[in-house]
Amino acid sequence: MRMRDGMTTTEQWESFWRAAPPAPGSVFWDAGPEHTVARQLPLFAPHFSAGLPVVDAGCGNGTQSVILAAHFARVVGVDFSPAAIARARELSDTGGAEFRVLDLTDAQAAAALHAELGDVHVYMRGVLHQCTPEGRARVAASLAVLLGARGRAFLVEPAVAAKDTLTELMRRPEGPPESLAAVFTHGLTPMEMDDAEVGVVCEAAGLAVFAAGREPLRTVEHGADGAPVELPSQWLVVGKG
Repeated sequence: MRMRDGMTTTEQWESFWRAAPPAPGSVFWDAGPEHTVARQLPLFAPHFSAGLPVVDAGCGNGTQSVILAAHFARVVGVDFSPAAIARARELSDTGGAEFRVLDLTDAQAAAALHAELGDVHVYMRGVLHQCTPEGRARVAASLAVLLGARGRAFLVEPAVAAKDTLTELMRRPEGPPESLAAVFTHGLTPMEMDDAEVGVVCEAAGLAVFAAGREPLRTVEHGADGAPVELPSQWLVVGKG
């Protein structure tokens, strides 16, 4: 998929992860698991039947995969950026999570992983809004393959209203926070995506929506009042009907 300035999406993410500082809290969305997975667990755990592996799709540097591994017997973090997977594998304690390079828009790669692991549950945070409409359809199709008949996916995506929060941060008098500026510097601008599109693209791939709601998505930044910056977000649990 070719993007601005002749760079592919993969190259942009590689550039981002190679340049990202390794210290915790340096990546805009990489809030501590106590503010992400720990808060979200009550939303999806009742839908994740015991015994199935969990795939952390778009795992980045693996922060959330490690915490997922504390709750599920087998966790495999996948990301299409080799640089991100290298970061994840460098964690001092992976908690037993495994990490692999995998492009969710590649149907054959998804089928190969399903052939190896069988039906899985999927945790996926903030992936679809970075995809083109065609890419979203491909990701949803791969999810359907990975889930099989028994798996469920927990999807979290920024809501349309998150754009206002991001705009305010970018227009701060002192300049945008470094973690957010880095996202735009590497050309990782979010695509326009209506809130309803997440469910629509899943249903087009043969996935039913079992639960849905709203939950703020914590970032590593803080406002002038010291309060953490949270993006309005939505979540869905989907799977085969």
